[in-house]
Amino acid sequence: MAKATKKRTAGKLSKAGLVHSRKKIRSARNASNQAEPRSNTKQSRAVAMLRSAKGASITALMEATGWQQHSVRGFLAGVVRKRLRLVLESSKTDGSRIYRVTGGSTAKANSTAMAES
Repeated sequence: MAKATKKRTAGKLSKAGLVHSRKKIRSARNASNQAEPRSNTKQSRAVAMLRSAKGASITALMEATGWQQHSVRGFLAGVVRKRLRLVLESSKTDGSRIYRVTGGSTAKANSTAMAES
């Protein structure tokens, strides 16, 4: 006796349904990126250290957050520069590199604000 097979159509999304669900996901991501930042998190403490006039070294950020060195570097490049779009400057003083956030955002965002005025 042959086993009957059924087509499963309930689990499949049509092309229109797939596009609609992608839009929902994209809008949810955008909404979460614009949410109020939580205070007293490792990330907020690290950004506060970077915003200070003295800045922060990788070692100081490692001690404050408990992250490893490669994680701090990834945070600086991925979160501070790309996601938060902050201007990150580094300078070498006394043999150690100090990172600090200057201004509020990148030049692109500043030029957009100037164009709106």
